[in-house]
Amino acid sequence: MTSIKMSGAPTNSERAVAPVRTGLALAVVMTGVLITAVDTTIVVLALPAIEGGLHVALASVVWVVMGYLLVITLLATQVGRLGDMFGRVRMYEAGFLVFILGSALCALSWDEPSIIGFRILQGIGGAFITANSGAVIADLFPREQRGKAYGYNGIGWSLGAVLGIVLGGAIVTYFSWRWIFWINVPIGLAAVVLAARVLQERGERQAHRLDLLGMTTLGLGLFGVLWATTRMATGPLDALILGLLVGGVVLIGAFVWIESTAAEPMVQLSLFRVPTMSPSLLASLFQGLANFAVLFLVIMYLQGPRGLSPIHASLLLVPGYMVGSVFGPFAGRLADRFGPVLPATAGLAVQVVALFIFAQLTLTTGLWLVVVASIVNGIGASSFFPANTAAVMKASPPAVFGISSGMLRTFANTGMVFSYSMAILIASRSIPRHLAFAIFVGSTSLHGKLAAAFTSGLHSAFYASMGLMAVAALLSATRGAWSPGRRDADDSGPPA
Repeated sequence: MTSIKMSGAPTNSERAVAPVRTGLALAVVMTGVLITAVDTTIVVLALPAIEGGLHVALASVVWVVMGYLLVITLLATQVGRLGDMFGRVRMYEAGFLVFILGSALCALSWDEPSIIGFRILQGIGGAFITANSGAVIADLFPREQRGKAYGYNGIGWSLGAVLGIVLGGAIVTYFSWRWIFWINVPIGLAAVVLAARVLQERGERQAHRLDLLGMTTLGLGLFGVLWATTRMATGPLDALILGLLVGGVVLIGAFVWIESTAAEPMVQLSLFRVPTMSPSLLASLFQGLANFAVLFLVIMYLQGPRGLSPIHASLLLVPGYMVGSVFGPFAGRLADRFGPVLPATAGLAVQVVALFIFAQLTLTTGLWLVVVASIVNGIGASSFFPANTAAVMKASPPAVFGISSGMLRTFANTGMVFSYSMAILIASRSIPRHLAFAIFVGSTSLHGKLAAAFTSGLHSAFYASMGLMAVAALLSATRGAWSPGRRDADDSGPPA
């Protein structure tokens, strides 16, 4: 990879004259993570209202969630690269502006294509925010303090998830669903003003090229596979679904070949030669694949077999997010003191336990067990995320912090977007598939034999997630196998 310093980057003396108030700056970054987390969970509770209000087809309403995640997955490395080129703070602030615009347009949506299209625009802003947030923190804090900083940043995600659940339920119950998007506007504008005052560019800018061919190929491939799997969850396999599935797999294979030949690929293959980078990124992939669907599966269980309303179902998960937000900074300090292997791997092991508890849920299980499992899961996730993020950014050459942060987001989100389709396919194997979708969006519940059959399907999905989480834990543990004598990327410079 060829990197040169671009004109306009602040010099060391300029950075010394204008010291960054790191505490306030971290709060701004946390706000960005919070607002994107809010829109991950708040929309889940609003799906029934959106489906009815805009007459969205049942099989298409899931793309209100999936489209948002997919575009973040595709753009993460590219907008991280833009951060390295033109300034990470500048791109972070631009993300807020795009996110605000997308939120306002989502609130004004009038039909199915408009809400999905504007959610994609909102996802573009979210990609700029999430992909550059890790790099901004890496610029702000020295290596030995990044774990703690990422732990505090994790509070933003946990609080955002909680706010999404609570506000989403309240807004959908007492107001119009459109207000779940309008509330982003004043929060985002306040964050932009604060960011302009306290965030300063600290990293040197680098010249890069965007991998538009790789991004397009991967996007079409992932879309084909995701479209096919979501259609399989609502109907029988036919020629169109099979064609999309095969075509998507072929395009993903073509993407791998393109990345191996591109001068500056979307997935920076040279970074995989940096010690600890490969297992950290793959652990993030499998953790997302195993864990993202848990929120949906538990809500499906509570709304389907147990007949709870969306707001009452979601409130049972709040304690897990709250405990996780408290535990995050502590886990980050452990990563700073003892390295990322122990807290990250222990966190994944704890999540395996949480998934096992979820797999014991029956039609008569006390709902307190859901609360216990969510707390255990929250502790595990809060142990993994700051330690794993710190491991990636510590291993990354400073010149490509944006690319590394974007790659981490790409791997995590790739797992997340496939997590849902995999889980619902497994969970709906014993009941009519259209019912599984209806349960997910909160428009129906189950009783009698159907409820028992669906609960059995949920058990299979949780056990499958346990296996994937165990793979993530094994990958995380292999970070300790690297020779202590090998140099970190910060010492050795950019990979060749």
